[in-house]
Amino acid sequence: MSYPEPRHHGDKGEVNAVFRPASTPADVRSPSGAETHFVASGVSTGGEFGLYRMDMVPKGGGPSTHFHKTISESFYILEGVVRLYDGERWIDAEKGDFLYVPPGGLHGFRNDSDAPASTLILFAPGAPREEYFEKVSTVGRMTDEERTAFFIKHDTYWVD
Repeated sequence: MSYPEPRHHGDKGEVNAVFRPASTPADVRSPSGAETHFVASGVSTGGEFGLYRMDMVPKGGGPSTHFHKTISESFYILEGVVRLYDGERWIDAEKGDFLYVPPGGLHGFRNDSDAPASTLILFAPGAPREEYFEKVSTVGRMTDEERTAFFIKHDTYWVD
């Protein structure tokens, strides 16, 4: 493996870093009270990756087994216990644990514990996942056709 071709061709660096303070309010708050922070959207990274922090409430559940065709998804546990499905089994992941799921990999995640939990979720490349997080809590009010179109648009394919 080698470095990719250069994408910056200047002789000097640029002032183009983006800072997001930890105090930035959540971008999405679900009806259950879970919060999603768009730490780095695909748009803000030029499509390189999307990084989101999900703060889950106790016994808040989470998405069942699914896969993505175009993006990888990675989980890094910040606090609490997050149940991660690696395609074969559910794992009680704790602070510092990491799971990488390549495109096509079966996975799921949830908080079944009696305590809050927090995880960083990294999508690569940086697909426009913000609308997914903003609207996923409304799928119960969608028609079957709208729901199917929503999940296809957001590269989410359910298996159970």
